[in-house]
Amino acid sequence: MSAQSPLKQSDASGSEQNEQLGVHQMFAQIMSVVQKSSSEIAELRQESNELRQANKELQQHLKNVMNGSLAVKAPHRQNSSPSAPPSPSLAYTVSPFLAPNPTPSFYVPPPIDIRTGKAISHEVPGFWAVVPAGGAGTRLWPLSRKGYPKFFLDLTQSGRSLIQGTWDRLLPLSTPDRLMVVTGVDHSQGVKDQLPDLLAGNLLSEPSPKESAAAIGLAAAVLARRDPEAILGSFAADHMISGNEAFLSAVTEAAVTAKKNLLVTIGIAPSHPATGFGYIRLGDRLGIEGAPNACRVLQFKEKPDSRTASAYLSSGNYRWNAGMFVVRAKFLMELFHQNCPELAEGLEKIAEVWEDENAREQALADIWPTLPKIAIDHAVAEPAAGEGKVAVIPATFGWDDVGDFSSLADILPTEIGHARVLGDQAMVITDQVAGGIIVPGSGRLVACLGVDDLVIVDTPDALLVTTRARAQEVKKIVGKCKDGGWKQVL
Repeated sequence: MSAQSPLKQSDASGSEQNEQLGVHQMFAQIMSVVQKSSSEIAELRQESNELRQANKELQQHLKNVMNGSLAVKAPHRQNSSPSAPPSPSLAYTVSPFLAPNPTPSFYVPPPIDIRTGKAISHEVPGFWAVVPAGGAGTRLWPLSRKGYPKFFLDLTQSGRSLIQGTWDRLLPLSTPDRLMVVTGVDHSQGVKDQLPDLLAGNLLSEPSPKESAAAIGLAAAVLARRDPEAILGSFAADHMISGNEAFLSAVTEAAVTAKKNLLVTIGIAPSHPATGFGYIRLGDRLGIEGAPNACRVLQFKEKPDSRTASAYLSSGNYRWNAGMFVVRAKFLMELFHQNCPELAEGLEKIAEVWEDENAREQALADIWPTLPKIAIDHAVAEPAAGEGKVAVIPATFGWDDVGDFSSLADILPTEIGHARVLGDQAMVITDQVAGGIIVPGSGRLVACLGVDDLVIVDTPDALLVTTRARAQEVKKIVGKCKDGGWKQVL
C-alpha cells in the first residue's frame, strides 16, 4: 500500500477543519436562536401576566360600576368578610349576581346601515312574541328556588336576567306592544319588576302550573280575538342564545312559513349526541319564497339513548327540538280543536272574557283547573307532523336550555385547568382544581384543593355539593328537602 502524498494529507486536514468550523457555526447559530426565543418567550409571558392583571382590574371596575360603588372605594381591612346578600325569601326576584339596579328594558332603536343611512329593521309585521315563563326552580337549586326560577337569574354575569335577555332578543322582531309573557301568579310581580315596559294587558297569569300547551294556547286564544291575523312566536324565558343575527333571520323565515298555515318550529343543529333533548327529523325543503331553509318535519323523536343520539348526529337529518314555535294564532287554535278539543274549548271560554278583569278571574277559577295538563308537542305538534302540517327552520345559532349546573359550567368563561366561577371571583380560592363550577353566594370564602368536576353552590341558607356527572339529579335533593320538612329553602 503506497503512502498518501503530503498534498492529499493537507487537503484532508483542511476539509476536517472546515467541517468542524461549519459545525461550530451551526451550533452557535442554534444557540443564538434558542436564546432569542427564550427572550421572546419571557417577554410574551410578561405581557400575558400584564394582560391578565389588566383584565382582573377591568372586571373589578365593571363590577364596581354595576354595584354602584365606583365613586367610593371602601378601605381594605384584613380578616374581614363582605356582608351576605339578602335572604332569598326576602328578595325573591333578585339573584346575588344580578345588579341591584338592572338596566330598564327600554326599546332600543335599530342600528343604522352605514351604506344607506337608513335604520336596519328586523321587525316582522303582525308578529307577536310570546314568552312562557314557568318553572319550579329545582334544576339549579339552591341558586334558583320555587319563588324565583332560573329565568329571574343573571347567569351570564351581564347584569341582565335570562328573561330580560329574552326580552332584549325579541324586541327587534316586534315592539313592546306586541310582546306577551305567560307566567304563574307567584311570579307575576317578579316579571313586572324585571320587565317594566311590559304592558299590563300583555301579562297573562296562570292560576296554577300547567304544561306548555295550556300556556301557549292561552296566549293564542287571546291573540286570535285581538288580532285574527296575528303570528305568534313562542320562546322560553330561560334559554340562552348566541348569534343574534342568525336567530333573527331564522325567526323571520319561520314567520314567512307560518303564513302558509303551517306550525313552524326552529331546529337547533346538534353539537353532540345529547340524550336530554328531543329531536326533529327533517324532510324535504318546501321551496317557500322568503324562507329558503324551510323544511317539512317528518317526525318528532323523544329523548333518545346515547347510541340512538349518535346515529341521529351522524345522519345529519336531525335537529334538537328547542320548543320554539311560530304559527298563526287562529291556525294553532284550529289544531287544538282537532287534536285536543277539551283544552281548546276551555281556553276560548277564558279568552272571551279576558279583557274584563272580574269576569276573567271568575273564568280562570272555574275553567283553568279542568284543563288537561299536556305539553304542546304531544297535544298538537306530533299529530300535526303526521299530517304534514309542521315545518322546521334549521337554525345556525347557538342554543342552551341551561338545564343543570353542568351545562351552566360549559357556558361560563374560564382559564384552562381552573374551575368556573359564577359570581365574585375574589370569594373563591382553588389549587389544583379543574372542570367544576363554584357559586359563592353566601358572602363567605369558598376554598377548594385537589378536587375536579365538582359543583359547589353556596347560598346563605343552603349549600349544595355534587359532581357535574350527577348535576341532572339535583331535583332529587330538592324532593328530599321537601320530604324532610325543609320547605323554607325550597
